[in-house]
Amino acid sequence: QVQLVESGGGLVQAGGSLRLSCAASGRTFSSYHMGWFRQAPGKEREFVAAISRSGTNTDYADSVKGRFTISRDNAKNTVYLQMNSLKPEDTAVYYCAADFRFGTSVTRPAYDYDYWGQGTQVTVSS
Repeated sequence: QVQLVESGGGLVQAGGSLRLSCAASGRTFSSYHMGWFRQAPGKEREFVAAISRSGTNTDYADSVKGRFTISRDNAKNTVYLQMNSLKPEDTAVYYCAADFRFGTSVTRPAYDYDYWGQGTQVTVSS
């Protein structure tokens, strides 16, 4: 069992920055990959970014590439999402998720993720 708790969301103006954190507990953090997803009102949950268990491999949705950076600190059992140059269309509830698949590659489909946090709201005003 893994517990994931997101924090760092809030209200920011367009062009601003936020850093989301996701604290994990329950199993060895370095044994699983991590991902960030988001869901805007009336829309399906979508992939944002993922990072491998060692932090070596990362992947980003095209919509955030160059603006968002995913990282992890295995000593602190925490994964981060640094969000820069925020746009109103980034407004959503952001979720972190844990992926226990074998191998070094990260994945995008939500169904590959085994545990989810409760989400944190990010609102970007124009």
